Amino acid sequence: MGTWGSGNFDSDTAADHLAELTGRLIDEVERAMSGDRTELEPDEYWGVAVPCNLELLHLIASRGLVGAGLPATATIEGWKTDFMAVWERSIDDLEPAPGHKEERRAVLLRTFDGLAALARERDRDERPGQ
Repeated sequence: MGTWGSGNFDSDTAADHLAELTGRLIDEVERAMSGDRTELEPDEYWGVAVPCNLELLHLIASRGLVGAGLPATATIEGWKTDFMAVWERSIDDLEPAPGHKEERRAVLLRTFDGLAALARERDRDERPGQ
């Protein structure tokens, strides 16, 4: 307890700070996903910021730092379904350059899938008797 190493994230206080930080990222995504769906369109703020938040969560959580929070796997998968439905419905209206639609779709899917994989791994590691 207290401090367990000399690193920037090797203390209870740092873990609390990281939990607050990742909690804010998750809360922003939750609010965006439960709000007006038009705000998730590819040319709107949350259409850009949601994947940014998810990638930041992935980067932080993949380091295995104490305090790094992740949403439930089912939550991430639900976000993916909802977000991608909006994206698919609205991307063609923006007349993307050739190849952009396919490349961007692949990045978005990797973003959601990568975070979901980390959440599944966390859930597996937290099961009793494992």
